[in-house]
Amino acid sequence: MATVAVSQVKLGDKIGQDVLTPLGSVLFHKGKIVTPRELEILQAFLVPAVVIHTAAEKRDEEEAAGDKTLAQISETAVKSPLLEQYRNTVELLKKVFNQLISGFGIPILDIRNQLEALLQNMNDYKILTFSPQAVNNEDYLYHKSVMTAMSCYMLAQWNGLPKNEWMQAALAGLLHDIGNAKVDKAILNKPTNLTADEAEEMKRHTILGYQLLKNVTALTEGAKLAALQHHERVDGSGYPLGLDSQKIHPFAKIVAISDIFNAMTMKRAYRTANSPYKVLEQIQQDSFGKLEPSYVQTFIDKVTQFHNGTVVRLSDDRIGEIIFSDRNNPTRPWVSVNGVIVNLTTERQLYIEEIISKTDPSK
Repeated sequence: MATVAVSQVKLGDKIGQDVLTPLGSVLFHKGKIVTPRELEILQAFLVPAVVIHTAAEKRDEEEAAGDKTLAQISETAVKSPLLEQYRNTVELLKKVFNQLISGFGIPILDIRNQLEALLQNMNDYKILTFSPQAVNNEDYLYHKSVMTAMSCYMLAQWNGLPKNEWMQAALAGLLHDIGNAKVDKAILNKPTNLTADEAEEMKRHTILGYQLLKNVTALTEGAKLAALQHHERVDGSGYPLGLDSQKIHPFAKIVAISDIFNAMTMKRAYRTANSPYKVLEQIQQDSFGKLEPSYVQTFIDKVTQFHNGTVVRLSDDRIGEIIFSDRNNPTRPWVSVNGVIVNLTTERQLYIEEIISKTDPSK
């Protein structure tokens, strides 16, 4: 390995030792391959030099890799168990929707088994940073439903629901949009604004979903009601029944928060993902009259619990490091940018656009 000035680092170089920020947090772990993005971050943090693998070491690694069997290479190429089970769950849900269109029933045992396999990997799930690759319009609903299931599972725990309800909360999130299987696909995938009649037809997915789930004995009534009530709002302004807070099931309140967050932060084929911090602030505003305030506050408090040292990109493209989090303003910490403190609590025109690297105090 050799120490190389950042100005001499080349694209494709492999970092040989952890690179630290001025405050001692890990900016990049050893083994990271340098891309234009890594170079930009190194320069933003004024890192003078890094340790990289020499050309000879690279050749040795490549030769060693060449000696591996095809099976060994395939094994090392396997993605994380979380991503693997996530994709499996998306594919199963897609199959279920297609079967419902053809008149088949809901294979709830298969769904539950696959969801359990996914939830076994939740220690690796970070709500603010987990995102699939760009999702095409036809598959959007399946991805959103699986991510909603994952965040509902966490919300059920964070809000103190009994442990035997966590899986049902996840099932509520996974199946809350099941009624869309009975909605005209031309309306469901329409890229432009819906007409008034089409919007009314779309709203029927709540009733259609409850009808599909109401006789599924493996689901609790709460999981079924989540399909019916996830567009209800605590001030009575939602649909289909205009229920107020006291009549909305807790699962439906949890699904509403998860559904909105994942819909707004998901990367689509035709647009980039919205900043999770901006979305959290929007959800916080909606908690006054629309969403359950206590659930919203718990959600925001939990997902923003980062150690100091988290590296972020601001909305003006500057890269910095969180040095202080005010729990009264959890989406607006203080960020050090080249030694200058940016207090997002007072500089309201700025916000965190992206989390680049993260030190997580809890799972």
